[in-house]
Amino acid sequence: MSHVFEYALLRAVPRQERGEFMNVGVLLYCSALDFLRCKTHVDDDRLRALDPRIDLDLLHDSLKLWCGACDGSTTAQVRETSLGQRFRWLTAPRSTLLQTSPTHTGRTDDPERQLDHLWRTLVLLPE
Repeated sequence: MSHVFEYALLRAVPRQERGEFMNVGVLLYCSALDFLRCKTHVDDDRLRALDPRIDLDLLHDSLKLWCGACDGSTTAQVRETSLGQRFRWLTAPRSTLLQTSPTHTGRTDDPERQLDHLWRTLVLLPE
């Protein structure tokens, strides 16, 4: 049985004023299956090409916190909210090093497989 899901890309934005970004992950939320997860990959060298001074430690720490908010492994108060509230909080517009794309929707019978497909096609470089 197919279920509606929502997803957003995680984007590293080293310098806000330049408007350049690189996809570094995907958030996927499926309400019907109580599923909220993220999958990330950071290509440090490609990001340094956009900004040699990028704070990669901050980016990696932020991604770890965001993924913890998704899977509930964080100790932050966001863990006490519903998965839908967490997804909305994570995808809210912000002007920081880590931002999200607009939210998109689709249908899937396997959100884990869908997350992996989106990650491979939208985050990783083509082989």
